[in-house]
Amino acid sequence: MAARRIKPSRYISVDIEADGPIPGPYSMLSIGAAVAGVQDGDGFTAADPEEHTFYRELRPIGEEFVPEALAVSGLDRERLKAEGSEPATALTEFSEWVREVSAGAQPVMCGYPASYDWTFLYWYLIRFTGASPFGHSGCLDMKTLYATKAGLPLRAVAKGTMPRELLSRRRHTHHALDDAVEQAELFANLMEWQGPGSPR
Repeated sequence: MAARRIKPSRYISVDIEADGPIPGPYSMLSIGAAVAGVQDGDGFTAADPEEHTFYRELRPIGEEFVPEALAVSGLDRERLKAEGSEPATALTEFSEWVREVSAGAQPVMCGYPASYDWTFLYWYLIRFTGASPFGHSGCLDMKTLYATKAGLPLRAVAKGTMPRELLSRRRHTHHALDDAVEQAELFANLMEWQGPGSPR
């Protein structure tokens, strides 16, 4: 019996900024994405995270917001009401971009932590486009990846606990594209890392 051919995975670092804890009552205000690399049967190959990127700012979908959450992003809701992309347009463009950069591979969203960003991303994709280019489960959490490789409980993991050489040298700015690029570098480093005590 012939071995089943496994499609490569194209990892896409995604970061979103939102004005509250959950989608629906609250709004995703921006989305940034950067191709982090590809994994096939021969291993992982990192990409230049600045080569293939996506960024949009979105019109809020409601009036509710948490001031503290909004302050993190530094985005102006009033400006976005006038100038932000319609969510259906932005998410359709995002889906098309994901399919384009993932030609010949299966796209996988990766985030740090993935849980928050994936919650908004998947909800918005289904609500405004009816489908997700990642499917319903195509996401990978960088905190879990590090915890597994380091042999640590998940709750013990924070970027400050990671070896410095794994971290990107870029600043975490809370601009969605900046952070997607920064986290793409972290992801590539984690994929190549063999665990504690291993040379990089």
